[in-house]
Amino acid sequence: MRQGFTVFTLSGHMKAEEVAELKAVFDADYGTIVLDLQDVRLADRDAVRFLRDCEADGMKLENCPAYVREWMEREKIEGAGN
Repeated sequence: MRQGFTVFTLSGHMKAEEVAELKAVFDADYGTIVLDLQDVRLADRDAVRFLRDCEADGMKLENCPAYVREWMEREKIEGAGN
């Protein structure tokens, strides 16, 4: 815990299966959660969309890999077009 925030450090490969588990864990105020993504090496499309939605709902993402950040931005643009 860091001054009112709960910090989760994620590592490895984020896949759809993990997204479902994370959603269950994060059944709380997203504004009080920080995800440290420094050790995330791979992420699939479901994971990127999940991270994009988490951030949009107020969750803070730290150390987000550049490729994940770029993919999240493209997903925002594609989502806005629908």
